[in-house]
This record gives sequence, C-alpha cells and structure tokens, in this order.
Amino acid sequence: MSDILHNIAEAKAYIQSKTTIRPTIAVVLGSGLGGFAGDITNKIEIPYNTIPHFAISTVQGHSGSLILGTMKGKQVVCMAGRFHYYEGYSTEQVVFPIRVLKAIGVTHLLISNAAGGVMDGMKVGDLMLINDHISFATVNPLIGSNIDSLGSRFPDMSAPYSKAMNTKLKAIAAQNHIAIKEGVYFGVTGPTFETRAEYALIKILGGHAVGMSTVQEVIVAVHSSMQVAAISIICDLGIRDEDNTITHQEVLDAAAEAAPKLALLYTQLIATL
Repeated sequence: MSDILHNIAEAKAYIQSKTTIRPTIAVVLGSGLGGFAGDITNKIEIPYNTIPHFAISTVQGHSGSLILGTMKGKQVVCMAGRFHYYEGYSTEQVVFPIRVLKAIGVTHLLISNAAGGVMDGMKVGDLMLINDHISFATVNPLIGSNIDSLGSRFPDMSAPYSKAMNTKLKAIAAQNHIAIKEGVYFGVTGPTFETRAEYALIKILGGHAVGMSTVQEVIVAVHSSMQVAAISIICDLGIRDEDNTITHQEVLDAAAEAAPKLALLYTQLIATL
C-alpha cells in the first residue's frame, strides 16, 4: 500500500516540477481523439515514458502523453492516450494515471472512448452520452487491500456519472444541433471485438454500447470522489445483418470523423465548470 502512495507522490512531484499549471479538469482521450488537445493554449506536453511509474501506451491512435494548459480560461490536463488491461498491464497500472490526476488537484474527469454500438437505431459516427455502465466483464481495479486515504472500502456506484454534467452536455448538444444518444456502456477486456452472440447477450443484459476501456478508470475516479462524464463515439455496429468484419483502422477512421462534435461538447462543458 505504501508503495502505491509513494509512486503517486513521485509522479505528482515530477509533473508539477514541469509546469505551473494546476488543473482541476482532466480529459481522457480515446482512440483517434488526440486532436482535441490542439485547442489547449499555453500548453506543455509530458511524455508518459518520462513520468515516474507511468506505463506506456502501445495502441495505435494513442500518442502517450499528458498535455497541460489552458482551455476556456480553465486550467486543464489531457491524457492523450490511455492504458488498457488487454495490453498486458495490471489494473493498478491502468488506473494509476487517474489516481495521479486526483493527486494533482483534478476534481472533474471527462472521458471519451470508441465503442461498438448495440442500441437499436445506432449508426457509425453517433455519440452516446454514458449514464451508467456494466463492469462485470472486467476486473475491478479496487480488488485488494483498500487504501483509506484514496477512498472508501466500498464506494457507492449507484450514480457513477455526474447527472449535473450530463444535463449540461445534453443542453450543449441541443444548442449546437448535435444529435446525441444516451445509454449504458458495457465494459469488456478485449482485445478481440465481440462475437455476434456476445453482442446479442450484451444487448439482452442492458448494454447500449460496448468497449475495452473506461469502466476501470471511472471506478477509481468515483472511489476518489471525482465528478465524471463520459461519451462514446460509436465506431462499429455489433447488431447488424451484413456479413462484414471490424478492423481497428475502421474504428480510428470513424472516431476521427466524429471527434470534432465531441470536442465541441467537452470544450463548451469545460467553460461552465
């Protein structure tokens, strides 16, 4: 336990030695969404491989750096790339950056991801505001001895996504004529895309979109009393008739096409926080 706290303290000290920015808002950028950070001013980029105890992002579309600066008059930090359980990292490594973000002062966490659509009527390029998630198919990152200074042993997960931020995001979407769906994100380990039978089961279980990230980050964020919002870009359709396959490049292409809409939503939300 003391090792985790020591590692968090070392990473915090290193980051804060590189900049005077003290962000309270963080954005986690998923596959193909790295361009969002282009709107940050007065920015400094810190590669993950220089930050003590950070892992290295190995997935195409994840650049692998912290970007700190100013957006809409607010001090912010972006994770340009995240870590996934399927990369071979432990759950502790996957969520370590979230704990470091909390340590440097982040109170609001905005997450993005690329996901497979399960909800009826979805199409590639849709945005889905996450209002809940199902995490049973992933490994809970809080398994093991609890560190009380990081959060309670049994955190309440009845409302992991901020209703206040979700209300603001829906209003911003309406004002900008951006169609946005709302639903439940089903977390899986990956790295395989789901079989047709798995997609069908996920739909039966109440999932509206499925992906290989996010839920472990959200669990740790809620454990540490952060306010969380998350949006999925629907990059493939799990429930479909045609006999097509899914590739990671197609996911990246779909994410890149829809990313400007997501960037607008989060940029305007940041202005209100």
